[in-house]
Amino acid sequence: MRITCPYCGARGLEEFTYRGDATVTRPSSIDARATEAWVDYVYLRDNPAGLHKEFWQHSAGCRAWLEVARDTTTHEIVAVELAAKER
Repeated sequence: MRITCPYCGARGLEEFTYRGDATVTRPSSIDARATEAWVDYVYLRDNPAGLHKEFWQHSAGCRAWLEVARDTTTHEIVAVELAAKER
């Protein structure tokens, strides 16, 4: 699998580190009543088949954080963009 870094161009998978699901949203409240939302955020993840957005870091290159749209059944990369600074 090859990922196209916006800065460095197409590179092999071994230069990148998977950093997690890019669709998870952090709870906005730190109140004790939001405990269930925090448990879901920290521990529960879907395992989708098909198109999915993921965070990757170009760890052996420019160290940029990327948001990669990848088909989890074929590993085809559909899109790569720089990750947003705020989510």
